[in-house]
Formats: sequence, C-alpha cells, structure tokens
Amino acid sequence: MKLVAIALGVTLLGCGGASSSGSTTGTAAAAAAARHPKPLALCGKLRTAVTGTVQTADAPELSGLVLSRSQPGVLWAHNDSGDRARVFALRPNGSVLADLDVPGAEAVDWEDIAIRGKELYAGDIGDNKRERSSVDVYRFAEPQVPATGSTSPATRLTLRYPDGAHDAETLLVDPRSGDIVIVTKDLSGRSGVYVSHNSSTMLRLAGHLNLGLGGLATGGDVSADGRVIAIRTYGNVYAWRRSSGTSLAAALRRKPCVSPTPLREGQGESLALTRAGGAFYTVPEGVNAAIRRYAPVRHSR
Repeated sequence: MKLVAIALGVTLLGCGGASSSGSTTGTAAAAAAARHPKPLALCGKLRTAVTGTVQTADAPELSGLVLSRSQPGVLWAHNDSGDRARVFALRPNGSVLADLDVPGAEAVDWEDIAIRGKELYAGDIGDNKRERSSVDVYRFAEPQVPATGSTSPATRLTLRYPDGAHDAETLLVDPRSGDIVIVTKDLSGRSGVYVSHNSSTMLRLAGHLNLGLGGLATGGDVSADGRVIAIRTYGNVYAWRRSSGTSLAAALRRKPCVSPTPLREGQGESLALTRAGGAFYTVPEGVNAAIRRYAPVRHSR
C-alpha cells in the first residue's frame, strides 16, 4: 500500500503597517502560528532504535503498550488473548519491574492499554469473529513499581456498539475529558470511531477513518496533554494534531499525516507515545520481542 505523507508547512508572513508594539506583534505571530502550526514531529522521517528485548517468557504476545505519565521510563504492557488478566511493567531495555494480576477483571481478548493521569485502562475489545454482544474496558490505579502481587481492584465498564459487533484493537482515552474512544479494525481500511462519553455504556459512532485497503488499525495512543493522537497499522503510523476545545473524535475526522518511515517489526500491535507525543515506543508479538523507539531524525545545520 502506497502512502503519501502530508506536508504541513509553516509560513509566517510579516504584517505591514502593524503597530510597532511588542504585544501587537506577538499577538499577530501567535495567531499566524495557530493558523499554520508546525508539522507534527511524528510525520517526518523517523530514526528507529532497539532499546532492549522483553526479558520474560511470560509475555510472548504483547498487544498493548503505554508509557507511564508519573513514573519516568516505565512502560505498561499486556498479552493478547490466551493470558489471564494481568499487566507487566517494563523498562525500555526490556527488564521487568512488575508482573501483576488485575483483580475484578477478566481477559477474553485484551488488545490495547491506555492511561489517563495515574489510572490505567485495559481494553478487552478484541472480537475476531465479531460475535460478542458487548466488550469491556477495565480502569484501575497505576501501581508504583517495582511491585509484586496484584493491582488495586479494577472497575469494569461494559460497552455496546449501536450497530452490531466489531473487532477492535485500538483504545484511546482523552486525558482532558475522560472520554473513551474505540477504533475498529477492518480489512477494508475503513475503521469506525466509537465514543463513550461520561461512562455511557452505549457507544456512539462518531465517524470513520479511511486507512486504505488492508490498513488495519492495531493500536494507538494520545499524548499526556491531549494534543497529539497516533494510530498505527502493521506498517505505518498516522498522526493528528488536536487543538483545544476539540474532542478526540472531532480531531480524528480530519485528515492525518503519515510518517514516511515504515514500521517493519512483524506482528506489531502496540504504540506508546512519549509524554509530549514527539516519539513513540513499540513492541511486536513474540518471545523476547524487541522494544523499539521511533524518534524524529534531527538534521544538523
């Protein structure tokens, strides 16, 4: 599938005849910057670095990944279907800080994990056969690591689609509003964007993403400030800039930009943005899988 990255150029024009006061000039510059924002870092060429390999045989099918907002260098992850309800805390070098059961949760087909502040959200949203009458999202307090045993008990939110069952592997949580967004996975590349607002149990269809034929959405994340949204397929990463006052669903209705750097890592179903959304980590399925960090290529002048 051939994808063309969207260039978001920045052009700042001088304001002839404007007041010479610094405040007026600053206001004009800020307005111009708002109209013509800088290109998203994720949509340029990315440098890939393997930061380590997962150092436990108990995590052979990692499907969800998210970076802690309060504990530097801590990645939370979980296995795909077939495992019990548990999460792992990993360093980027692959060392294991915690292997914790999640009481109050079941694991039918966990596919993605999200974070908001100091709370984790595990998405039991997979449905390959499209036969589940509902899916679940589990919310629980982020443990302090290193740790053993279990997390605090999880709160279950049971969600239903308004138009029948869907398979999904992408869970997003709005750090501003707490809205939960599920992006479905479809071979047509047309993914539904479904929203739960104020913990509503009936999801609302808020739009579609057109990722192209075979563009399967396999994971995503939102930056800590909510300004950057990223969704990945097996081979590419798509990114959106989100302005203040805009919901996640509304931001996703805009056309994304695409990095020209492909994600060549096999069965890759996870993506964890850094705090500001300028880089991200991934880990594919497989025993002792490689953890990768993708960051913008910096050109020296």
